[in-house]
Amino acid sequence: MHGEVRARAIGYVGGESRDAHWKFIRLALGSVANTAIFPIQDILGLGSDARMNTPATVEGNWIWRLGPGQLREKEALRLRDLCERFERIPAIRS
Repeated sequence: MHGEVRARAIGYVGGESRDAHWKFIRLALGSVANTAIFPIQDILGLGSDARMNTPATVEGNWIWRLGPGQLREKEALRLRDLCERFERIPAIRS
């Protein structure tokens, strides 16, 4: 079932599974929603091993941490570019 849902979601955004997370981020930023929030794991494109918690479980939750240097300039600039493009933040002035 999980694989079917994932395949449908990737098909919805029309992207390859390796960058589907960025397509969903773009979709959310382009929406009329007042606020768009993304887990850092999605920005980094991390897998299920970086989950913050697993629903219906008592142990092993909330132990994942962002490591030093894990957020690279590449991801930060890509997110900034999308936020500027969808007028979520003011454009950088040169």
